[in-house]
Amino acid sequence: MKLWGGRFTKETNQLVHNFNASISFDQKFYKQDIDGSIAHVAMLAKQGIISIAEKDLIMKGLSSIMEDISNGNLEIDAEHEDIHSFVEAHLIERIGDTGKKLHTGRSRNDQVALDMKLYTRDEIGEIDDLVKNLLLSIDKIMRANTETFMPGFTHLQKAQPVTIAHHFGAYFEMFKRDRSRLFDIAKRLNLSPLGSGALAGTTYPLDREYTAQLLGFDGPTLNSMDSVSDRDYLIELLSALSTIMMHLSRFSEEIIIWNSNEYRFIEIDDAFSTGSSIMPQKKNPDIAELVRGKTGRVYGSLISLLTTMKGLPLAYNKDMQEDKEFTFDAIDTVKGCLALFTGMISTIKFNKEIMASSAKNGFTNATDAADYLVNRGVPFRDAHGIVGQLVLYCIEKDIALEEMSLAEFQLISPVFDPDIYEAISLTTCVNKRNTIGAPGTEAMAQVLQLNEEYLKA
Repeated sequence: MKLWGGRFTKETNQLVHNFNASISFDQKFYKQDIDGSIAHVAMLAKQGIISIAEKDLIMKGLSSIMEDISNGNLEIDAEHEDIHSFVEAHLIERIGDTGKKLHTGRSRNDQVALDMKLYTRDEIGEIDDLVKNLLLSIDKIMRANTETFMPGFTHLQKAQPVTIAHHFGAYFEMFKRDRSRLFDIAKRLNLSPLGSGALAGTTYPLDREYTAQLLGFDGPTLNSMDSVSDRDYLIELLSALSTIMMHLSRFSEEIIIWNSNEYRFIEIDDAFSTGSSIMPQKKNPDIAELVRGKTGRVYGSLISLLTTMKGLPLAYNKDMQEDKEFTFDAIDTVKGCLALFTGMISTIKFNKEIMASSAKNGFTNATDAADYLVNRGVPFRDAHGIVGQLVLYCIEKDIALEEMSLAEFQLISPVFDPDIYEAISLTTCVNKRNTIGAPGTEAMAQVLQLNEEYLKA
């Protein structure tokens, strides 16, 4: 069944039908399509456009279709052009001509705009839950590792000592921002396009505020042309999903590096690793690598939709049908990556001694040695030069700063006293940094308290 055709004198070429049809992918929002139709019918009856008896019959038919699709008794087939025509055809088959009144005062343009908004809103809620679960896992790791030392890096070179809690805390902040973006998008999209018609509204006395209320929207959209051609919220969503994937990819890159034989900072659980078909010693970080790889796929969806929309005149154009596959694929990809990545990091084993040793042997306490001299009256520029000499000496001797004897320290500068060892210990280097946001235990305790409040909110 087609929802159009009276103006045409022959059937559409089969290839044209296949090219034009969207049911292979828009069947994904059959529930939202039926929910929207139920709200529309309730409004039609409220406004006296159809009778109460007609409303009840249509609603009963729609509910039975929803139930049959959900339990597998009704299969969505490719015979119909889209999910809207599929539902309407089966409604008419079940309740007769009364089903033909379902589409009164409505166009497929505002119908699909509504379905996509409802679907996107539901999916944003599910994605947000997955991001929150990831945050809970990160928070748990942070709480267990406030005194687990490791090197912090810039330019992939060891810079200053931090803790696992502090390093993972950076990703906690990233994913917090991701959740705020999802919230903003959900808020901004939450206006109902239903009742906008094809582009210019309708002559029927529709109550758009009522259908918006029934469907959980904040109100109706205020321009019918924009209502049926707006895909900004999908572009925003794909941008937010791309940012989530960028954060996951950065995190994955570090997991991959830390898992390497050269670093050995972590060991990924067997459940989230694979082996080699030829090299029996291999244990590969495939999940992290796939997350990193799939990031480009989500980026591609964003660029594709931006490109599709860039030259479209008002109002609806068939090009907009392309929005669904891009969005569906990106949503499914991000949800899968979030779930698997959360499972992976939740089961990671940290090689704490190796991480601490790496911090010691990487001169991450060099800045603190310079600060030690400054606190004893040495100008910072001179202190910087003295510590540079210390590092060069240690490199030549293949030792760490704390392995130097006091005599060796004093050979380069007589300012050094026995308390230099305490000043450059990893514990001191980390824990004296206690401004909010720093890795010290006091500062971290404040952040963990704020995280707890955030996760409960």
